[in-house]
Amino acid sequence: MNTTVAAPKKRISSSVVISAGEVELQGELELPPGAPGIVVFAHGSGSSRHSPRNHFVARVLRSAGIGTLLLDLLTPQEEDLDEITEALRFDIALLAQRLVKVAQWLKVQPDTAGLKLGFFGASTGGGAALVAAAELGDQIAAVVSRGGRPDLAGKALASVTAPTLLIVGGWDEPVIALNHEAFAKLTCNKDFRIVPGATHLFEEPGKLEQVAHLSADWFAQHMGGES
Repeated sequence: MNTTVAAPKKRISSSVVISAGEVELQGELELPPGAPGIVVFAHGSGSSRHSPRNHFVARVLRSAGIGTLLLDLLTPQEEDLDEITEALRFDIALLAQRLVKVAQWLKVQPDTAGLKLGFFGASTGGGAALVAAAELGDQIAAVVSRGGRPDLAGKALASVTAPTLLIVGGWDEPVIALNHEAFAKLTCNKDFRIVPGATHLFEEPGKLEQVAHLSADWFAQHMGGES
């Protein structure tokens, strides 16, 4: 049974610890007053909840009235191991299952139980976000992939029902090709945007701003909020 809970009337900002199977994940939850939904950030290769790029995008989303959850998909011990092996960042099944656990956690917390959920995935986090979205079905309102690897979602792409936006830098040619292939396999409401003059990390002046506003518009369109 779906239970509708009123959106928070006051700003909420807190550090959270989320149980995901045998591990606990650290996160930073922020909800603007009246937020219709919350976007969970799935960071990319060698990154964490402290990613300055994701923090920038999250601030733009919150200015559009949408809540954000920045979290570490790996524990500190796993991050140390991944720095050496670079293996866990490509373990899409592991990362996706943790995103599923996070979504389930949000659905039962008093402050977030009635909010729509979205995923914002960067790099390998884009693939993990789409696998999780495929499993969660209509529980996910929208997905955005920034410079992502949606191709890593494999067969799950055809099962994604959430409206999905793929954003890639115009100078990130290998990733553009991989996104084109993945985009063709998506059967949901979808869009593909190329930001001209941007490389993989959108470090060029003004390019990350374009990503943030494209993302805010997409989530606002499918969650409600200010575009």
